[in-house]
Amino acid sequence: MELNSLSLDKEEVCVKGRRLYVYRPARLEEVFQGDPFLEVHRFPFWVMIWQASLPLAEYLASLPPPLDILEIGAGLGVPSLFASAFGHRVVTTDREVLPLKLLKRSAEEQGIELRVETLDFFNPRLEGKFDVIAGAEVVIKSSLFEPLLNIFKTYLKPDGHVILAHEIERKRTLVPFLFKAEELFRVETKLVRLKDEEKSIEIVLNRLTFK
Repeated sequence: MELNSLSLDKEEVCVKGRRLYVYRPARLEEVFQGDPFLEVHRFPFWVMIWQASLPLAEYLASLPPPLDILEIGAGLGVPSLFASAFGHRVVTTDREVLPLKLLKRSAEEQGIELRVETLDFFNPRLEGKFDVIAGAEVVIKSSLFEPLLNIFKTYLKPDGHVILAHEIERKRTLVPFLFKAEELFRVETKLVRLKDEEKSIEIVLNRLTFK
């Protein structure tokens, strides 16, 4: 699907005093035709900015640059945009091509350099290793536990770390994943609260380093 055929919105995000925007589809029906309740496996969850991506973006922007950073399951790529804007070398990945096209346009228009690549968790084909592997809302089902851990083991530098961000409602899946991850990694946990006009949202940040 070409971007010129889509109606697009710009959504602005502010992190550490820096304002950037991302492009996203203005009309869901242009990128998804079906019943989201009956076809969950096909639903494009990347069409929105997930709340968990915001503290992840701030975390990456706060790291001393330059680091080699890999974002997995990036969707619209808010953490990647800010990581690059704050001086890091970034490779942004997602299974879907369309959100990567949107991210590339968002980055190019704002003079931000990053590399985009498709990534299948079950068949990863990346080059090199990274100081940081980052992901927001990537631990969504148990069938991804082994593929994700394999990516971490394969592409993380020995002295690097993984940083994950999830809304606390994801804990039913996240806790078993972290328990399994502790076979190889030290796991640190931090709780971040985001507040808006309507409610407070709790985000769990997990930092994984090799034992």
